[in-house]
Parts: sequence; structure tokens; C-alpha cells
Amino acid sequence: MKKIFVVLALTLFILTTSRAQKTDTLSITLENVKYPYPVKFLPLSTEGQDIKMAYMDVAPTIAANGKTAILFHGKNFGGYYWGNVIKALTAIGYRVIVPDQIGFGKSSKPFIHYSFHQLAAWNKKLLDTLGIQKTVVLGHSMGGMLATRFALLYPNTTEKLLLENPIGLEDYKTFVPYVNTQQQYQTELKTTAESVRKYYQSSYFTYWKPEYEYLVNIAGGVTFSADYPRWAKVAAMTFTMIYEQPVVYEFQNLKVPTVLFIGKEDKTIVGKGLLTPDQQVLHGQYRFLGKQTAAKIPGAKIIEFEACGHIPHIEIPTEFLVALTGSL
Repeated sequence: MKKIFVVLALTLFILTTSRAQKTDTLSITLENVKYPYPVKFLPLSTEGQDIKMAYMDVAPTIAANGKTAILFHGKNFGGYYWGNVIKALTAIGYRVIVPDQIGFGKSSKPFIHYSFHQLAAWNKKLLDTLGIQKTVVLGHSMGGMLATRFALLYPNTTEKLLLENPIGLEDYKTFVPYVNTQQQYQTELKTTAESVRKYYQSSYFTYWKPEYEYLVNIAGGVTFSADYPRWAKVAAMTFTMIYEQPVVYEFQNLKVPTVLFIGKEDKTIVGKGLLTPDQQVLHGQYRFLGKQTAAKIPGAKIIEFEACGHIPHIEIPTEFLVALTGSL
């Protein structure tokens, strides 16, 4: 009788665990994640592969002002977290384009050579396809590195460059130990929802709130997918892209009006886990990096936020949106 009870309990546990996993599982192209606006796809071809780039194209909700803004997401995110920014910009007459970069979000996850130059070129093709000749470019985190590269490559297309806690304000390869893509892949494979939550709590926000959990649910949900190894491999490839392709030495070459939005409590370092605690305190200090970067960019302005970390548009949305729309 005892043996039967143990078997029944074990069966119930397996069924419950399986059901929970199935509920939490997300595909690596986020088909089951609802974005704030309808998603379309731009077909592309690269390195012998047919791929597609997801994007939202949102019309202004008042009389159009004839201007466009394109929003570049960070490495651990996709277009889904821009909802409040899209709403604010369309409410003042902007058309807003929000791509998921190739390798992220709902876009394809190909095994290719990832480069900021190529990502920038694909965003330029998206704009050309949509008939957009000039746009404000807002980039957050990794999107800030991409936005900087885009503005350097296409200054005539970039009406204004807006950088929200961009990474790449330091050259990580000068102080973060080198790991190759395969080694980083092994690290990415160990990702869990709990490790994501712990990282976001310690690195991205000054104070954790329940409403941030949806970010964890997405980043952690894909780890249950049978295709997660592909997601992890692409994540490792884009880690290598960030590590090996700094923009920090080219800020002085920017020729477009630039505004930095900096949460001063941000301490983001790409490869932070490879550093000792003593090494970590020497880098990723945005209260200093923001000012240093603004000084390098001709005519740049900086808006700093107290008691705010890596994602101002989520942590202090009202304050950030007032600063953003005021800068336009």
C-alpha cells in the first residue's frame, strides 16, 4: 500500500511539474507573447539563409507631425517592453517603428556572424522599405550601441540620437576576461527564470516590484523550450558581438544631435560575472560614465535620473517620458 502511495505521489508530482512547465514555456520566437501593437515581418536573406525581422509600425494617435521614431531594444529584451514609450510618442504625433533585431524577440534566430554594422543595415532597409527617410533613433542598453553605430553609418537618416542607459560606454575587452562563443554558450545554457530574476534585481533595478515579473517570465520562459539551445547559442554570439565591437572610441565622430538619458544607479557591465567583486566596483558606474560619454559627443546633452537603474522607461516611466518628449 505504501509503495502504491509513493508511486501515485510521484506521478502527481511529475504531472504537476510538466503542466507548470508547459504553462511557462515560451517558443524562442515568442509566438505566445502578446506585443503591445500588431507585429509585421520584413523578409531578409543572409549567409544563404532566409530570415525575417519582426517589427511594429504604429501610427500617431493625434494629427501626424510628419516625424518618425525608431526604438532599439536591449540585449535581454524585445519590442514588447516599449509599450509606454510608443504610446507617449504616438500621442504627440510621431509614427513609431519598433523592430526586434535579428536574433531577438519574434525575429529569426539564425547562426550567422552578428555585427552592429549588419544590424544597422537591416534597420536601414526596414526604414527604406517603409518609405522613411529620416527618423529619431532611441536605443536602450545594447540598443544604444546599435543606435550609435546606426547614427555613425547613416547620419543623414538620423534626425536625433537618444541613448537610454546604453552599454558600451567602456571597452569591455580591456578589463573583462575573454571567453569564446562556445564557452559563453555553455554559460547561457545554465540560465533559469530564477537566475534571470536575481540578475535583474541586482543589476537593473534599484527596487524590485511585482510588475517587473513579466520581464522574467519572458526571459525565463524560453529556457523551457526544446529549442532553447538555439536561443542560447545566439545569445552567446551576440555577447561576442558586444565584447568584440566597441563603439566607445567613436563617440567623438557623431555628427547628429544627441541626448543621453542616464539612470545614475545603473552598474551594468557586460561579462560582470567574470569579474571579482573588487573589479566590479571599478566599472559600470553610470553616474560617472554618463557624464564622461556626454563630454565626448559634440554638443551632447545629458539628463540624469536619481534613484534609477538600467531601465528608466520602466523604473521611472513618468519622469522618463516627460524628459523624452521634452527633448523632442
